[in-house]
Amino acid sequence: MQHLSPAPLRLSEDEIMIEAIAIRKEFTTGALHVQALKGVDLRIARGEVVAIMGPSGCGKTTLLNCLSGLDAVTSGLIRIAGRDIRSLSDRELTAFRAREMGFIFQTYNLLPVLSGLENVELPLLVSGVRAREARARAQASIEWVGLTRWARHRPAEMSGGQRQRFAIARALATAPALVWADEPTGALDSITSQEIIDLMLRLNREHGLTFVWVTHAPEVARQAQRLITMRDGLIEHDSLQTAARQSLSPQVPENGGMR
Repeated sequence: MQHLSPAPLRLSEDEIMIEAIAIRKEFTTGALHVQALKGVDLRIARGEVVAIMGPSGCGKTTLLNCLSGLDAVTSGLIRIAGRDIRSLSDRELTAFRAREMGFIFQTYNLLPVLSGLENVELPLLVSGVRAREARARAQASIEWVGLTRWARHRPAEMSGGQRQRFAIARALATAPALVWADEPTGALDSITSQEIIDLMLRLNREHGLTFVWVTHAPEVARQAQRLITMRDGLIEHDSLQTAARQSLSPQVPENGGMR
């Protein structure tokens, strides 16, 4: 049975970062009609770290893509930071994502011909930030993830962990309040994976960023404050993690991000 967020039980409008009501995603492939999401309801508070798990094909990545506006739902309501994203035009949605959200992917998505610094500053330049400011913000993000000495190196010269740190720096450079991470440790060894998780948890503690992780790894998921398990396009289970109960309400900055 599917249900809304168990904690906090009552959220004011200002406390809600993500709200989904009865969202459905359906598509047809040849003669096959697929119901990827079957009416999902979900609330996530500002400053939460949420992990989404489930078997292959359960809808977890589809849910992330729909909630973030990377993919359109068939029906239902999605609000991010109070904005109804289905009411936005493509241009408005793109600008909203660039301003309010960061993305971290398993494959890093770094451009091989650019240095780490250039990869981090590129989204800023594309969104219209002046070159000098973009460079300063990119350098600050890279310093924050501890890779200043590698800023001039290209991805091929980096380890997997370093590439993922640059991907995190790129996500942070736009000063988002919300970061989506799709299998952020999937291509990393266990030690490097833990370093990446520790970095994201520190961002949550110190800057109040909201994180939504999609992961297949129990050792990653158990470090989130909240675990959502999906099956067959529905939320099967949604609960607080015991170790996270005391830290459920991090110190969230007024702006809700790294601005």
